[in-house]
Amino acid sequence: MFGPLLAALTFTITDPIGDAHGDGTYVLPTRPALSADALDLREFTAHTDGKTMTFRVSFGAMQNPWQLPGGQSAAVTDIFVKTGLGGANTLPELNLNVNEGWQYHVRVAGETATLDNVAADGRDISRQSPPQVSVEGATLVVKTDIPAGKYGYWLTSSVYSPLTRTGLLTPGTQAGPAALSTARTNPPVPVDVLAPEGDFTAYTTHTLAAVGRARDDRPLLLGGLGGLGVLLTVSSTLRLWRSGRQ
Repeated sequence: MFGPLLAALTFTITDPIGDAHGDGTYVLPTRPALSADALDLREFTAHTDGKTMTFRVSFGAMQNPWQLPGGQSAAVTDIFVKTGLGGANTLPELNLNVNEGWQYHVRVAGETATLDNVAADGRDISRQSPPQVSVEGATLVVKTDIPAGKYGYWLTSSVYSPLTRTGLLTPGTQAGPAALSTARTNPPVPVDVLAPEGDFTAYTTHTLAAVGRARDDRPLLLGGLGGLGVLLTVSSTLRLWRSGRQ
């Protein structure tokens, strides 16, 4: 009887078109040739897939400038997930912070996909089973072992480079065909973040706001239905007892 109430939870949010230039001053590298659309976040969807979470990240285009077998090598995609209290307040290697701690971090960089879980104190980080990543058109599909639930999210897109230790091309003031350049000093690494149109707060304060909610109302609903069932059972028992006395 509770089947429909346990249906998949889906959260979808869109991102403005054509804003894969940081705060507007980032100049993308031209060697290899790189399309801004391939870094431009367009839509993020999180949905429960049985007992775990699957994420879909759509871009303006899917590009493979480094010719990797997976079919995509333009962007480094980072998804941070808030599932509860505590967690870490720094987005690793992105020069960004968050006001609320995250518990899970998914990174897709070229052929590599990782999933990290951080303890409530924000210090103890453990590596989990790697996500399964596939490409559908201009969308990354990322299947993870994160437990199913209704959570808060942070999403960023950075320039991928296999020539760096982290796979991230860090922006700087030095211009050049292979450089990601900007006039801003100490800039955040991502060229696009999931945020409302015209909101460059993350680039001025180095703090990115979450989207979604870290609360799942289904257990409350099921608990209420369970309580109602108990009341109906007690009521029926009382009626039978009274009928027997009469």
